[in-house]
Amino acid sequence: MYEARNYDHLLGLEGFSDTLLRNHFTLYQGYVTNTNKSADALKALAAEGRFGPEYAELRRRFGWEWNGMRLHELYFGNLGGRGGPVEGGRFLTAIQAAFGSFEDFRKEFLAAGAMRGIGWVVLYRDEANGSLFTCWIGEHDGGHLAGATPILVMDVFEHAFLTDYGLKRADYLAALWKNVDWKAVEARL
Repeated sequence: MYEARNYDHLLGLEGFSDTLLRNHFTLYQGYVTNTNKSADALKALAAEGRFGPEYAELRRRFGWEWNGMRLHELYFGNLGGRGGPVEGGRFLTAIQAAFGSFEDFRKEFLAAGAMRGIGWVVLYRDEANGSLFTCWIGEHDGGHLAGATPILVMDVFEHAFLTDYGLKRADYLAALWKNVDWKAVEARL
């Protein structure tokens, strides 16, 4: 059984209204609830030997709910910071090696977030060779890269910004960037 984490410490975050954050937390809690419901239903169907269409559809849906839960945990987990990454730290060193400079990384990451459409922008680390790269993920359950670990996660579904910014996604991206917890990001590396 999975339990929703509490992210109330993010309330009062500059650039994010408490209304937007509470709504977002509620959405996340729904993913946790549905992950549990899906897991329970799959277990019950398997125990009965019922592996037909209902099982198949629940199995597909489980990935959506699971990734919705985990991606939101990663997203909320990399919010709440101030300032930039630690000078000389592993993260900044890896970013400079991969992108040339932190500023070049910032431009690329935010440009991906500014693209039309809904989804996620993820800075991944390739576990096979350690390289870092930015990727657009359109849906929770499709497009994630096997063998790659999320390091920095940005939610660009409308629920993440519409309440506060309307259609001004660029303003949301700027507010988000000011609030990245670079220590949390570095810990994932």
